[in-house]
Amino acid sequence: SSFVSLPAMSGGYPWRCRLFRMLLVGPGVTSSRDVEVGVEAAATLVLSPPGTPTRTPGTWRARPPRSWWNGRVNQRDELGAFLRSRRDALTPADVGLPDRRSRRTPGLRREEVSMLAGVSVTWYTWLEQGRRINASVDVLEALARALLLDDAGRRHLLALAAPVPATTEAIEQAPDALVRLISSMEPAPAYVLGPRWEFLAWNRAQARLYPMIERLAEQDRNLLWVIFAEPSARGLLVDWPVQARRILAEFRAGTATLRTDPGVVSLVERLRATSTEFADWWAQADVAQFQTRVRAYHHPRAGSLVFEYQQLTASEWPSLKVVCQLPVPGDDSAARLAAWRDMA
Repeated sequence: SSFVSLPAMSGGYPWRCRLFRMLLVGPGVTSSRDVEVGVEAAATLVLSPPGTPTRTPGTWRARPPRSWWNGRVNQRDELGAFLRSRRDALTPADVGLPDRRSRRTPGLRREEVSMLAGVSVTWYTWLEQGRRINASVDVLEALARALLLDDAGRRHLLALAAPVPATTEAIEQAPDALVRLISSMEPAPAYVLGPRWEFLAWNRAQARLYPMIERLAEQDRNLLWVIFAEPSARGLLVDWPVQARRILAEFRAGTATLRTDPGVVSLVERLRATSTEFADWWAQADVAQFQTRVRAYHHPRAGSLVFEYQQLTASEWPSLKVVCQLPVPGDDSAARLAAWRDMA
């Protein structure tokens, strides 16, 4: 029979919930706070409470999963996909485990991750599968350590497990103070990015570095779109694959709290349909924090250029980013770029 009947006993429903946990997860984790909070909601079968007249008391029935979808993004699926990608990227040797058995797929097994993190295999499997379970910060930190996540990966994991905040309002233009700030950075190219990495403002030096920025359609005026979908940007950036993958990893980490935002969802879907590189790399779920670095360009008129790539966040507008490309000491890239004032 597909139904499991439990005898009525003193204590009623709470007693049967404890038995439910012991049967599905094992007695060793029945005191886990995360299992206490999440097991009943995580199961696709739910225990019928006593006294329900419409079915036999103490039986299991199938319950449709609660929807967590906003557009095409499922919050719990995103968390599970990230955990799977990090697990697949590791080998037993990476975490100090012997590899005595043949493996049909790369990466660690779920039972190895659960052992390293000190959680139940069933619980961890449910987490990867996007089941409705809750994970405490302590358990998530243990998973981050087991998966050898760096600080960016740990922050991303915590963000994916947290409730999705309300949709951020669209910002149509940069504050005047930030416009004046990037204008004062001349002759260094600089621009302001919105929460979804849309270009809100740029100075004349940035327009000389990438003239296409002033001719883009409004929906395409986005840094990620430019990097992956505009051929002129590919030709401009030296070592485009390395730079593009880094920018994508920074975007994913920087927009984790906006992963269900309609604007971000639309951007990702458009890029997946437009760029095979984006589709392949997005599936790998890499994340990275921004790092100051030197960026090189093949400019069609000013020649080879190098700038120090910096990013600032204004305390008054924390959702906006000021990106400036400073001259490298001893290099004349900014001066050579400034000479082409009439460039089309």
